[in-house]
Amino acid sequence: QLQLVESGGGSVQAGGSLTISCEASKYNDRTCMGWFRQAPGKEREGVASIYGGGGITNYAGSVKGRFTVSQDYAKNTVYLQMNNLKPEDTAMYSCAARFNTVGCLPSIHPSDFGSWGQGTQVTVSS
Repeated sequence: QLQLVESGGGSVQAGGSLTISCEASKYNDRTCMGWFRQAPGKEREGVASIYGGGGITNYAGSVKGRFTVSQDYAKNTVYLQMNNLKPEDTAMYSCAARFNTVGCLPSIHPSDFGSWGQGTQVTVSS
């Protein structure tokens, strides 16, 4: 059974940094792992993605240059390092997996992913 568990969320002041993780029970070179976030009253949006087959990454324009997604293949874990956080980054962050795929799309969408974690809350204060 597939399991995805996020951790590392918390509260941070604007300009600060935070790294969250997603541990999966399955992760291989044909997996696309995506990070999504959803704030109250807003739609869930794609933040970043990484492909197990080579570690190719993609980022939403709003986080590019500030966030970095990476993988630890041996631990079936992906990370999202968030720097220079802004209040508008406040959201519930969730990881999602799409298996048996040849890659990640440059822009990810929730409907493309079938497996989801519970999410971890990130709150940025000003």
